[in-house]
Amino acid sequence: MGFMGNVLRSLIGQCCKPKADSDEAGYHGVTAATVGVSALAQDLYNFEITSQVPEGLSQHVVSSKKAQINWKLSEAWRETKPPPKTPEEASRLIVLTLKRHQQADVEGFLTFYGLPLPHILVELTSVTPPSRPEGLKFELYTLPVDRKAVGDGDGMTVYVSTMDPRESAIVPTEVQVAAFERSEARTQRKYDVADKLRKKINDLGYRVIVLQNQEVLARKYRIRLRGIDAPECQMDYGQRAKEALADIVQDKCLRVLVFDEDQYGRCIADVYCDGIFLQESMLKKGLAWHYKAYDQRPELDKSTPTWMLMGRDVRPTSLRRCVSICWCCLISLRDQFYHFSTVDPVPSRDNIIC
Repeated sequence: MGFMGNVLRSLIGQCCKPKADSDEAGYHGVTAATVGVSALAQDLYNFEITSQVPEGLSQHVVSSKKAQINWKLSEAWRETKPPPKTPEEASRLIVLTLKRHQQADVEGFLTFYGLPLPHILVELTSVTPPSRPEGLKFELYTLPVDRKAVGDGDGMTVYVSTMDPRESAIVPTEVQVAAFERSEARTQRKYDVADKLRKKINDLGYRVIVLQNQEVLARKYRIRLRGIDAPECQMDYGQRAKEALADIVQDKCLRVLVFDEDQYGRCIADVYCDGIFLQESMLKKGLAWHYKAYDQRPELDKSTPTWMLMGRDVRPTSLRRCVSICWCCLISLRDQFYHFSTVDPVPSRDNIIC
């Protein structure tokens, strides 16, 4: 098949080698995690034009080239909306499309593109949120989520339209006036005035978002997933956890069940996306821990795999506690020995390593 598919496949062996949690995007947004998906998409596109299977595929599968042509993978890929973006999504589509074919063909095809094999795919169950769970304070239905709004593997920023019945009743008058004046300023092409009003709206916790060529006034909410704890971005697998959560919620509208607010002003919530319970998904992927100190739900505990985070059980809460204790110890030492030195012996907090 095409040159670009061959080039991308040649990168699979290099990009899929274990590295120190590198997820930086390369050409055309292709990363180590998505190079196999990109190669497959390019090969399927070329197949629709040339009807030729990629070179080297026959060395990995048992079916003949004539049989491979009848697998109808390009049709399945084209009909999937939106098309697969992650290796897991691509693998699921291949497994479903080739479910009546030999196992050797399925596994050989996935191996050829460096995609997850069937036995290591995470089984996700479709969950219907309870209508009114105990302790629920309020419920949100968000606008489509920008993947850049995902801060880490257990938190994100979402926006809810002020046209929502609950939101429309609590929009501050100051925000309503600023939004109206901004619209008038843009109509009169007073863009400097409009920009100042936009900043004022943002500072008040709202934002004007463009959706389908229309401006929508929305309220900002910071969300913390209830009952789980994911690695910080600077920790091992932290970036991977962040990307996994972003892959699920990108461009999706979420149902958010809010139970509490933490000391940072974040909503502690259960979040659902197209029937997927986000906390369950992150636990099953091994990219988060069950936060048992604050959440004793057995269904979350059952979702935690034994191979948690590739065998590393150094939890973010433990690391934060360690840093806090070390800092307190240093402060205590400073207070005790301060009389004996004219130089403060305590190093910068930013330089403390536990």
